[in-house]
Amino acid sequence: MAFLTAQTWAFIFGILGNIVSFLVFLAPVPTFYTIYKRKSSEGFQVLPYSVALLSASLLLYYAFLKPNTYIISINGMGCLIELIYLLIHVIYSPKKTKISTSGMVLLFNVGGLGVIMAVSLLVVKGSSRVTLIGWVCAAINLAVFAAPLSIMRQVIRTKSVEFMPFTLSFFLTICSKMWFFHGYFIRDYYIALPNVMGFLFGIVQMTLYFIYKDAKQDVDPNLKLEGLMIIMN
Repeated sequence: MAFLTAQTWAFIFGILGNIVSFLVFLAPVPTFYTIYKRKSSEGFQVLPYSVALLSASLLLYYAFLKPNTYIISINGMGCLIELIYLLIHVIYSPKKTKISTSGMVLLFNVGGLGVIMAVSLLVVKGSSRVTLIGWVCAAINLAVFAAPLSIMRQVIRTKSVEFMPFTLSFFLTICSKMWFFHGYFIRDYYIALPNVMGFLFGIVQMTLYFIYKDAKQDVDPNLKLEGLMIIMN
């Protein structure tokens, strides 16, 4: 395997990252099928999907500033998928929360994204623009990777893994590994470094799963891992 160049490895991990990331983007489909059947999104939080869309949008912007076909392709699909999730969530929000739900989406995905892009375009110039957006993307990725801490704390407290499915934790761990190596081989540490944390959190989640997988306790159904971990790279 020594004959493979860094560019070839980057290609391999970029393709694998796209495949695994796409599967993870589709992980919340059962949740939204439940929302559709119930005709209500009450009890399901909109914030994780809004943050996921913000992250995918910023990564898409970053990949246009520092051209990367693999990041563009997966986050383009990710933006579309997250928009569909958010639309379904808003449509089926209870009337009393529909305005606040829509407001949160506008705050993060119009206001937040707009401010970051405006600052980068109007205030920062040249290579500093890539640096700024790279750090913003890395910070948001780290924040989303840290989101499952509440789930892991709940697992330890209740000794139940009911809402921390092993399959999702496994694929998220593999996903982080793919994007770490892709970022490493193209020397893009804004992509590589946050995924170190994602990989470590994934290992911890799978370890907790095997420790508590045989325990059966009641867990707050509002704590959905599908809604807490949708970051792709």
